[in-house]
Amino acid sequence: MVIQVSDNDPAKWNLALNNAKNLQDDVGAANVDIEMVVYGPGINMLKLESPTGSRVADAMKANVKVVACENTLRAQKLSREDMLPAISYVPAGVTEIMKKQGEGWAYLRP
Repeated sequence: MVIQVSDNDPAKWNLALNNAKNLQDDVGAANVDIEMVVYGPGINMLKLESPTGSRVADAMKANVKVVACENTLRAQKLSREDMLPAISYVPAGVTEIMKKQGEGWAYLRP
């Protein structure tokens, strides 16, 4: 499952994180790959001081991959040092989603 998070809203982030956890609980974490693709205003929730930072870290420990869009980082003049540790990066968030869908991944935008 690829989950798009492009909103700068802790409630939307918590919903997306809940969706990921519920999916893992329902089908078994070993039976599903989950990638959260973050771009646009949503990138703010991946900053070091993010109100959802601890939940993002917990999701990554549970094997949810979290990727940030490098186009968004450049546009917002952010560096990797501004971001939560252990997240991954892709050149373009929208392209990542398109690729995943082309590979047959289910798509979710909470």
